[in-house]
Amino acid sequence: ALAVAVTVDADDAFLDEIVAKMQPDMLQLHSSETPERVAEIKARYGLPVMKVFSVSEAADLERVKPFVGIADRFMFDAKPPKGSQLPGGNGVAFDWRILAGLDAGLDYMLSGGLNAANIGDALRLANPPGIDVSSGVESAPGVKDPALIEQFFRAVRAARDDRAA
Repeated sequence: ALAVAVTVDADDAFLDEIVAKMQPDMLQLHSSETPERVAEIKARYGLPVMKVFSVSEAADLERVKPFVGIADRFMFDAKPPKGSQLPGGNGVAFDWRILAGLDAGLDYMLSGGLNAANIGDALRLANPPGIDVSSGVESAPGVKDPALIEQFFRAVRAARDDRAA
């Protein structure tokens, strides 16, 4: 398992502290970093970087191109609703079909509004190499629910088994 440090608008001092104390295997950058900043962070810490993009339509995927060859992995999350204080974990999904045209070799994770009821469709429509779930397994904001986690992974396994059949 990888230890991934999730960051939002982190400066070097904060990243220094995270890397020193947590010793993560990967840094997740969940804000408005430029390709140059991502390259700078990779060089400074010698760690792989996952760049997160908020998407709602196919045109949003164009923003990924300058990061290909710089970021090691990508995450596609739903754009947060207007007025949200959180960049992710809002329980909002997007049309996963827009990911169907991605380069087959692109290493990415699907996020945004995933839960036990919709993960089968998400896997079938987007066929992502990885998934990230947060609010879809919470009984209240920030409170993970073991029963919901179990339901989610049962649904993931069922979808995987259906695809293999």
